[in-house]
Amino acid sequence: MTLSGLVELVGSDPTIARAVADARLGRPRALDLTAPEALRPALVAALSAGTGRTSLLITSTYREAEAATSSLQSLLGDEAVAYYPAWETLPHERLSPRSDTVGRRLEVLRRLAGNDELPAPRVVVAPVRSVLQPQVRGLGELLPVSLRTGESHDLSDVARALVNAAYLRVDLVERRGEFAVRGGILDVFPPTEEHPVRVDFFGDEVDEIRTFAVADQRSFGDPLGEVVASPCRELLITDSVKARAAELADRTSGIEGNLSEMLDKIAQGHAVDGMEALSPALVDGLELLIDVLPADTVVLVSDPDRVRARSRELVTTSQEFLQASWAAAASGGKAPIDLAAGAYRELADVRSRAFDRGQLWWSLSPWAAAPDPVATPIDDWDEPIELSVGEADLAGVESRTIEAREGEVFRGDAEAGLAAVRARVNAGDRVLLVADSPGLATRMGEVLTEGGVPARGSLDLSTPPEPGVATVVVAELRHGFTLPGVELAVFTAADLAGQREVDKSARRMPARRKNTIDPLELTAGDPVVHETHGVGRYVEMVQRTVQGATREYLVLEYAPSKRGQPGDRLFVPMDQLHLITRYIGGENPTLDKMGGSDWSKRKSRARKAVREIAAELIKLYAARQASKGHAFGPDTVWQRELEDAFSYVETPDQLAAITEVKADMEQLVPMDRLICGDVGYGKTEIAVRAAFKAVMDGKQVAVLVPTTLLVQQHHATFADRYAGFPVTVAALSRFSTDAERKKVIAGLADGSVDVVVGTHGLFANSVQFKDLGLVVVDEEQRFGVEHKEALKKLRLNVDVLSMSATPIPRTLEMAITGIREMSVIATPPEERHPVLTFAGPWDEAQVRAAIRRELAREGQVFYIHNRVNSIEKTAKRIAEAVPEARVAVAHGQMNEHALEQVMVDFWERRADVLVCTTIVEAGLDISSANTLLIERADLLGLSQLHQLRGRVGRSRERGYAYFLYPPEKPLTETAHDRLATMAAHTDLGAGMAIAMKDLEIRGAGNLLGGEQSGHIAEVGFDLYIRLVGEAVADFRGEPAEPEPEMKIELPVEAHLPVDYVESERLRLEMYKRLALVNDEAGITEVRDELVDRYGPLPESAEALLAVARFRLLARSKGITEIIMAGTAVRFSPADLPDSKQLRLNRLYPGSQIRKAAGHVLIPRPMTRPIAGQPIVDLPLLEWASTVLNDIF
Repeated sequence: MTLSGLVELVGSDPTIARAVADARLGRPRALDLTAPEALRPALVAALSAGTGRTSLLITSTYREAEAATSSLQSLLGDEAVAYYPAWETLPHERLSPRSDTVGRRLEVLRRLAGNDELPAPRVVVAPVRSVLQPQVRGLGELLPVSLRTGESHDLSDVARALVNAAYLRVDLVERRGEFAVRGGILDVFPPTEEHPVRVDFFGDEVDEIRTFAVADQRSFGDPLGEVVASPCRELLITDSVKARAAELADRTSGIEGNLSEMLDKIAQGHAVDGMEALSPALVDGLELLIDVLPADTVVLVSDPDRVRARSRELVTTSQEFLQASWAAAASGGKAPIDLAAGAYRELADVRSRAFDRGQLWWSLSPWAAAPDPVATPIDDWDEPIELSVGEADLAGVESRTIEAREGEVFRGDAEAGLAAVRARVNAGDRVLLVADSPGLATRMGEVLTEGGVPARGSLDLSTPPEPGVATVVVAELRHGFTLPGVELAVFTAADLAGQREVDKSARRMPARRKNTIDPLELTAGDPVVHETHGVGRYVEMVQRTVQGATREYLVLEYAPSKRGQPGDRLFVPMDQLHLITRYIGGENPTLDKMGGSDWSKRKSRARKAVREIAAELIKLYAARQASKGHAFGPDTVWQRELEDAFSYVETPDQLAAITEVKADMEQLVPMDRLICGDVGYGKTEIAVRAAFKAVMDGKQVAVLVPTTLLVQQHHATFADRYAGFPVTVAALSRFSTDAERKKVIAGLADGSVDVVVGTHGLFANSVQFKDLGLVVVDEEQRFGVEHKEALKKLRLNVDVLSMSATPIPRTLEMAITGIREMSVIATPPEERHPVLTFAGPWDEAQVRAAIRRELAREGQVFYIHNRVNSIEKTAKRIAEAVPEARVAVAHGQMNEHALEQVMVDFWERRADVLVCTTIVEAGLDISSANTLLIERADLLGLSQLHQLRGRVGRSRERGYAYFLYPPEKPLTETAHDRLATMAAHTDLGAGMAIAMKDLEIRGAGNLLGGEQSGHIAEVGFDLYIRLVGEAVADFRGEPAEPEPEMKIELPVEAHLPVDYVESERLRLEMYKRLALVNDEAGITEVRDELVDRYGPLPESAEALLAVARFRLLARSKGITEIIMAGTAVRFSPADLPDSKQLRLNRLYPGSQIRKAAGHVLIPRPMTRPIAGQPIVDLPLLEWASTVLNDIF
């Protein structure tokens, strides 16, 4: 889709047309075009289309660059515009840039060098940061590894090529830049792709290429024709790089704080995180972005003053980091290698380099450099310009003003907007209305037609819009403008609705995380629970050959049965894996004795306690099922409109949760659903939609949040999402004045307020609702029992939706046992990265560098200081250390309005560093704050640390969390454990893992019921949950038979061969899946998965599935033991009626029936009657299956 008609029309404006003609001739070298910001995308597009030259648009920040890219792509087409991102790390940081950033950069460089299928882009958009940063020379020549269906490649050569392109070889591909080889299957996750790709080889030929999901590792979608795996690093380890690294390692080995460890690894050919910082010392030369662009490029600088200020900040931060980084990165000492060549260049140097190459350097300013054309224009760039160049126009910068105005913003005043459009159309202007989604475009068209304005919709605007008609198109333009020179007026949806701009970059669709793969990570020494033998310790996984058949076993160690002897060992066959769970409970449990009475006593004690609890829970549940609530109606048209206007792509888990919530609301039984999702996973949007649904049915909604600050934020979110719909949203908190309070309470009583957001003040007796239909509880873990009791009074027949990131154990428990409905949002919005977590002693240089680094990428910082009496002093110290930062202070003892003001300032980015107490812990959502420093992290609890860390890294930026503690004080054991847990669980969605760990550190009591006696510690969390589940099912009258232990020991070669599934943890995972299967469909699914992930099944794997089928058959016949007994096979328990006994003797002569022992012995068949061998493997299984079907 392109809007070439609009570009052509803008290009015909007299001033713009003159600029285009000049650019074609390549003069003047420097020119300043003054035009309002809204016109810029169209202006750049007109210059690019009119001159036929490549254009480079430089913006001050990456947000502007992304917005400009999407606007230009909707004007010129996707292929014509490329975005060249900057590294999100500084040049000297000991961190590598993300592989997807590198992949996108290399793709643009390849296109510019002509080494890509796509042609070179006509416009390159780059933030100033990527223009100033030197890069390794010749990156455009790095060719990607590309595989096409039908081509022949040697798989080991492909693997080598991927390693050379800095891909990491793993056993399970989960992140960008990883690959795995299994037999004839290659899994690879190229940095530029949204999903990883599975390449199936048939011999050396590429047979099929498909995408697969990270979560369940299953392929989906249609086969692809080819896959292009672009390199993941900008510094590749070639022979010359290895040689230089080895030489540098020798040269610097004697110096204190050297980098020899890093250099040694590089010399051995291993990629090291942060090695890009050493590029200047390891490669031949560096170049700038403008060196790879054609010599006739027109460089356009958007907002020159801001670009200049930004570049100056970047250069200072980069210098400071160069000095502090080696020390701050915990490698101590001075940097013994000169890496200054890699630092950001001065903007003036870049500009003179552009002039040397003959490129034009034009600026696009929002205001003119001088009111009238000046006789001798001045050049206001950093360097005085030498006139010896011989061109008079270099004496200064000529300024030309384009007659244009920014469009008016109507902020949701539909009448005024309509009137303005009507006036323009009647005046005979060419009127263009731009919407950013097709749904909105249709709605605009309807509104115009109803208002009597002639309108037509257009998909492609290849000719200029006609005068006297409003043309509606879909494009990404933020603001409108008028261009009197060509009688053009552009209105955008954002101007008419007055909505804040949304970060469109977040619109990426994540993969559905269904039956997520979680390899049973067992390391030697882990405590595990075996359902019949109790708590043991995992030793190893072994293969044993018994009676000529090879099987794999897990070895568990138990307490010795005789004193002074080594521990007893239990070999658990893989088909009994479902009896084993990891032990979660106290720190180090004591091991049980095998066959001891101790374990069964503990288990029955726990079961008894659990039964009592289950009875209480069932009462609750039954009462809820019996009460009548309100059954809400189906979705309205407005509901769909509200949902279309959501500016992100919903994650599939979010969609599933929304569907579940709506289904609950539409039933007569009141809803009680808990939504568990990690910090920043989009829980609020679910509440927004549920509340809207309730209001559409004429009910009122109460949104309950723990802090005043959240009231403010949620109120803003709800009001913003409901803009344009007749819904009244009010807030009730400490920040409300008495008059406001009275008004809101009156509104709730007479029904004029639809949605109220408030803290627990909503429970006050003075607050009465006219018709309450839904209560939303956010951050549920922050409310105590008495609040919940008060809520219960409110809500015997009201729908309740609770949301929480780190649920308190009790909530978790109720949900897991099925008393409350629970939706888990486990999909992080794509493009989110784990927060980098540092724990260490407080150090001023590091704090300063951390704050500066955040400011350099346009971000904000939270600094947590949890003592109100000394917080001002701390803020002053930070302001002195980083003078350019705007520091604000917030704590709970401030006057409400002052606190509100500080928070709003920080939210609207009028402050850079917020020094505050843990008041920010609850649900503050500020996506531009991505560095968190906690001064006394040793004094905070786990869920507090997790909630605080969840405040950063909420956008696509990498978040940094520093947990600091006083260097002079020793850490307590618990504090050490907590910090270690936080450092270990940095992945997204670690909330659940941390909630579980919290259970461990605090020692879990009985989570339900008042008595906190430690039944969980006795039997382990997983088994405890299972017992509760069984007890609940029992009370509900659902029979839950405990599964009998199956013993099938026949000489059948049934296992996953090591050359088929190499990694032990992945084999374990597949065995566990098979052990849990309880029907034929489950076996087929496991089979499909094995074929999909590992290729065609070898014989022993086929036998493994056959054994699983046989196990199901035996279980259905009530047989629990089928084992070899000499030359016969023993089946038990067997209690055969006379008719079956006769049949047995007739079909299988020589069989023996042992009535007392309750089993049958049937002679094992031979290959032939005389001198034959006993049959083994699959034929034996088939024979045994026939026996089961014939006799039992």
